[in-house]
Amino acid sequence: MNDEKYERNEWTLVTTIAFVRHGVTDWNAERRIQGIMDIPLNVEGRAQAAALAKRFGKEHWDMVFTSQLARARETGSIIGEVLGFPIHTDKRIQEVNFGRLEGTDEQARIKRWGAEWSTLEHGKEKKEQVLKRGNEFLEELTQHQQGKKIIVVSHGAFIGTMLKGLLASDEYDVSLVNTSVSILHHVERQWACSLFNCDVHLKQPHG
Repeated sequence: MNDEKYERNEWTLVTTIAFVRHGVTDWNAERRIQGIMDIPLNVEGRAQAAALAKRFGKEHWDMVFTSQLARARETGSIIGEVLGFPIHTDKRIQEVNFGRLEGTDEQARIKRWGAEWSTLEHGKEKKEQVLKRGNEFLEELTQHQQGKKIIVVSHGAFIGTMLKGLLASDEYDVSLVNTSVSILHHVERQWACSLFNCDVHLKQPHG
């Protein structure tokens, strides 16, 4: 998982962030928008988190942060238990607020607002607001946890927005797999990505 270019050395302190999307929930399976609604992991999601924790357990990490929403918090707790340290929660890394779309699937949205529902205003949190809170969180980490390797368990839309903003590329405009890992490195106020949307742990035999 680690890129040798970004290993710590005595000259430059590299802060490494592993963005992790939470494990799957029933609403994910039903393709319902969750947003800031507090939906828990399902059985499959807990198994995914356990597989990811096993993967992380073979590596060195210093801290785990999660959003306060149950699906991210539980994913982080499973990881933290394997790594042997407590998790830290932060509301600034919660999912994008999707307004009145939360709880709906495509069929429900079409029934309520018509086929052009996506062109309407639904009270969704603006990209600029997401980037503001996310960047504030990351700035604190890079200032106060410089040189550390930190796991950040969050949500698909939030992580996607941050990656595109930090890396200034639409290359990362891809739906993230549940418990996928995307690794960023902060060096001299610049961000670089060495791993994106990796779910190799879900393809490993269990046991």
